[in-house]
Amino acid sequence: MNRLLERALLCAVLATLGVSDTEAQDALTIEPVKDGLYAIFGSGGNVGVRVTSEGVILVDDKYPQNFEEIQRLVRRVSDLPVRYVINTHHHGDHSGGNVGYIGISEVIAHQNARDNMVRGNQDAPPRVVFTDQTAVYLGGVEVRAFYMGTGHTNGDAVVYYPDLRTVQGGDLLHGTAPFIDYANGGSSRGWVTTMNNTLALDFDTAIPGHGSVMTREDVIAFRNQMEQVRAHMAGLIRGGLTRDQAARRIVTTDLPWTMAESGLFMTRSIPGFYDEIAEEVR
Repeated sequence: MNRLLERALLCAVLATLGVSDTEAQDALTIEPVKDGLYAIFGSGGNVGVRVTSEGVILVDDKYPQNFEEIQRLVRRVSDLPVRYVINTHHHGDHSGGNVGYIGISEVIAHQNARDNMVRGNQDAPPRVVFTDQTAVYLGGVEVRAFYMGTGHTNGDAVVYYPDLRTVQGGDLLHGTAPFIDYANGGSSRGWVTTMNNTLALDFDTAIPGHGSVMTREDVIAFRNQMEQVRAHMAGLIRGGLTRDQAARRIVTTDLPWTMAESGLFMTRSIPGFYDEIAEEVR
């Protein structure tokens, strides 16, 4: 009863502020990463906000319903418009806000990411694409986007802020166990290569697709665990592991990703992961 009363009082307070209970739960926050670079956290994928003297460059834009709140948060750090949006990949929690930005900004993505959006009938696919790399130059600031190879999907962009020694990798970098989207060209083997290519860049800070800002050492640890999980699965398959046994027997306390039973890695990636590794060890 006390809990119900507390919730009723909370709703009453939120109502006086003009904020619904749902909006409060989904509220986004903007936090500084480095001078002129911010990240928006909350529901959906993390958003990079690069402020320049001629406008703002966004990296990812969350869900369609987040457009107005992202705009409000951007106005806290700049009174200039969002001129460019770079999508790190096609998933709707990273590119759904395109519906709001396509009419006021130039939206850019890798060719494969756009193809995935079109195939999935997503609204507002980007008008500008790249294959290997591209760059936006605005207000004396350079923001580069690279295609480093397959990983989370077949169209992931690694965004690089060279003057700030910072990268943003969308869901190529994740605060917990990653999801390998095999239906859209994802690959654990490719992911390792993509991480190695990313580590060739000069950076000390990384904005992941979900979770807190990472260090270079965190990125190395992420790459290492991908290699270790791959080796673990290969060893199990060589020992006779069947596809039906994979989700249960891959679990080990030595590898935190395998312990995340409710995470995307376990619930959605394991069947495809088994098939990929089994093909490699044949």
